[in-house]
Formats: sequence, structure tokens, C-alpha cells
Amino acid sequence: MEINLSNAGKRFRFDWIFRGLTHSFQSGTCTALTGPNGSGKSTLMKVLSGHLSLSKGSVAFGDNGKTVAPEDVYKLVGYAAPYIELIEEFTLTEAITFHARLKPLQKGLTPETLTDLLELSKSRHKEIRFFSSGMKQRVKLALAVCSDCPIILLDEPSTNLDVNAIAWSHRLIREFGARRLTVIATNDPGDLELCDRQLDIMGYK
Repeated sequence: MEINLSNAGKRFRFDWIFRGLTHSFQSGTCTALTGPNGSGKSTLMKVLSGHLSLSKGSVAFGDNGKTVAPEDVYKLVGYAAPYIELIEEFTLTEAITFHARLKPLQKGLTPETLTDLLELSKSRHKEIRFFSSGMKQRVKLALAVCSDCPIILLDEPSTNLDVNAIAWSHRLIREFGARRLTVIATNDPGDLELCDRQLDIMGYK
């Protein structure tokens, strides 16, 4: 799997968020997308997910040498971000089961084993709306990382997580994110340790 940006730029009205960005993301790599808050990391993540179009340049998605149509990119992406909401009326079991029908889990995982992996077995029948912000973040991360898709996009994955939950998230990403195309938008030193390369969006202003 690969995502290729060529002279990519995005602006809102007259303000350029980034421009002149040429970069290739490949399977088997984990890239840290860095830059201060408000610098455009989330905007670029939305472009990489296929949910936002560019104002200039191009983004191309390839899977084993075949071009992926923009309208099909969502099938290939596991995406977790603070601005992506869970369906709060679902219980944890219902949320995982519903997600798995739309985007199957990785081989060997079931809604039951994923609940155990989340370390939330006692809350399997609790509605998401009663979860703490940290619990919700763990669910978002698990659904993104443990889906059977070649691209993982994680925007500020350590948001709302305590020290133990951050360690849990790092284990999750290392175990289930290997050999896939992973991009993590972060400035957290611990998250950066997961990545083998970095892309600073401030270089494209």
C-alpha cells in the first residue's frame, strides 16, 4: 500500500494550511506527522484518509500496484481522532459488533476478544455515553488499529489517556500495526518512539 502526495496544497479561503508537499507513505513504515497545534496536521490526515480534497497538487492511493479510486479509499483506512465520535447509545459490545460488520477485524479477533484486549470486559454491556473520555479513546484506537485494513491513521492517539493507557496503546500499535502503512499525528515523545520517520508540516507553509 502507498499514498503519494505531489506538490500537495490545501487552503481554506485565502489561508494556505500547507503547500508544496511531495511525500510518499509506504506499507511497513510508521510516520510521525509533527507540528504545533493548529499547524494543519489534522487537515493533512483528512487528506490522507480520502475525506478531504486538495486545493492544489494531487494525492494518489495504490494497492499492490493498482490505483485505488478516491471513493474506495475509506475501505482501506482505520482512523482514530478526537473529532471522530462513537455512537454513544451503543453498548461496547454493540459498538464493536457494528463496526466489525462495516470493517472486519484482523484475523483471529472477534468482538469478544477485542473487548478483552481493551481490558474493558466488565463494561461490555455499558453504553458508550457512560464511558470516561479515556475509555472512549481506547475504544477508538482499538477499532482503528485492529481493523483488517492496510492504512492506519492516528491523530493525537494519546489524547485523554493516562500513563497506563498510553503504555497499553503503544503495545496495541506495535502488535497490530506492524507491516502496515501507519501515520501518527503527534508531538508526544512516547508516540514519536513508535515511528521510524518524521514529517514536519511546518516545512510546507
